[in-house]
Amino acid sequence: MKPIVIIGEGGHSKVVQDIIAAEGVYRVIAVLDDKYAEVFEKDHVLIGPISYAEKLNEETDAVFVIAIGNNQVREKIARMLFKAGAVFKAVVHPFSSVSPSARLGAGTVVMAGSVINADAVIGEHAIINSGAVVEHDNQIGNFAHVSPGAVLTGNVCVGTGAHIGAGATVIPGKTVGEWSVVGAGTVVINDIVDDVTVIGVPAKIMKK
Repeated sequence: MKPIVIIGEGGHSKVVQDIIAAEGVYRVIAVLDDKYAEVFEKDHVLIGPISYAEKLNEETDAVFVIAIGNNQVREKIARMLFKAGAVFKAVVHPFSSVSPSARLGAGTVVMAGSVINADAVIGEHAIINSGAVVEHDNQIGNFAHVSPGAVLTGNVCVGTGAHIGAGATVIPGKTVGEWSVVGAGTVVINDIVDDVTVIGVPAKIMKK
């Protein structure tokens, strides 16, 4: 199996590790997180700081995935590792449903029970979380996060770094702007501009 390095060792990382194990395509050789200052080995897996990724990239043919839920942090690390030459791969749980015509960007994570339908395009380093529905012809930007149980109906556009909260719904043809946050359970019936937080039914701006 192809070696893979996981960046991040929080709760989100636990789920990503389960996905990798279930997928059976990659073998985890290292888990890196800056809560560690030194490199050590545990159960045949290297543990250490994120800076060790550069050495692993030089000395192995491993690919990388960033298992960190925070969109801004994920973007920062992705840009740093990309400059160091890291190659990222998407990981997809076998209990998800991904249309053959859908496209997944490098480093994206698709969790169990999620559905990605025809001609949807998912950007790089995005998260499609457990039980989320991304309907046909959606455009999901880089570093976006679609939380558990969220429903994006047809032709929805989600901007770079946007976060769709758990159980939220976006009706057909609407846009959620870059780095905006749609609160849990919110129903979006109008376009959402960049850099705002919206909540409620229907969605209203709570904060800019």
